[in-house]
Amino acid sequence: MPISRTASSRRTEASLRDGHGLHTICEEARCPNRNHCWSRGTATFLILGDVCTRSCRFCSVKGGIPSPADPEEPGRLISAVETMDLRHVVITSVNRDDLPDQGSAQFVSCIEGIRESRPETRIEVLVPDFRGVNDDIDRVLGACPDIMNHNIETVPRLYKRVRPGAKYQRSLDLLKRSREFYDRQEDAVRRFAKSGFMLGLGETDEEVDALLVDLYEHGVQIVTIGQYLSPSVDHLPVEEYVHPDRFSAWERRGREIGFDMVFAGPFVRSSYMADEQVPIE
Repeated sequence: MPISRTASSRRTEASLRDGHGLHTICEEARCPNRNHCWSRGTATFLILGDVCTRSCRFCSVKGGIPSPADPEEPGRLISAVETMDLRHVVITSVNRDDLPDQGSAQFVSCIEGIRESRPETRIEVLVPDFRGVNDDIDRVLGACPDIMNHNIETVPRLYKRVRPGAKYQRSLDLLKRSREFYDRQEDAVRRFAKSGFMLGLGETDEEVDALLVDLYEHGVQIVTIGQYLSPSVDHLPVEEYVHPDRFSAWERRGREIGFDMVFAGPFVRSSYMADEQVPIE
């Protein structure tokens, strides 16, 4: 899909790559919205390198043996947030099953550094499943990001084909643990558990409805729903291009179930316009 370039998007790209030496999931995942986001002066930072220890068949991030975690990376990210004057920052990572803490401490360094430097900036983290290790999950939660996001990606029947290194219940458990942690906090800050998934991989309507109910029952408040687009001929093919009206119907269904926010559409991605996905009091 051709992506037009604007002066503001080029400035954002230069700031990220040349000025701060950072990766973005916008580029690594070949997001179709990246020009729009960069034109708004926003991006989703990808920490812990650009090589993933897993090889999900829907994702264009390259797999392999990653480099060691860079201890200078959090400082560069904080500098970028300051330079870009971000009010809402999204931080995600590749899976780092090779690290003893699976990269959770790097998330904490980024969260704590941004909070100290720019306390007014809302912090959203889009985390891997940490293989269900509660100590690593709790390490990130303990830094109290404003939004704990973990994408469920697809319905359970398709997990072995779409996410062979992941487990559906493990992801649900992480989301539930996040909601329960936030519910125990005694400050007045409202924090959110968030998740997202794709349509067009061969799921049925009944499976999508059950998935939404599962997410709600595990404490998720914000849901994003988008169309799967195959990054290349080597990835999973698109089984169906879902009509926009059906995305609208799923958005209505999600609100009926009780979610605070449902953001659905063919080009919706988990971190696309993430600042506008947060429910307004």
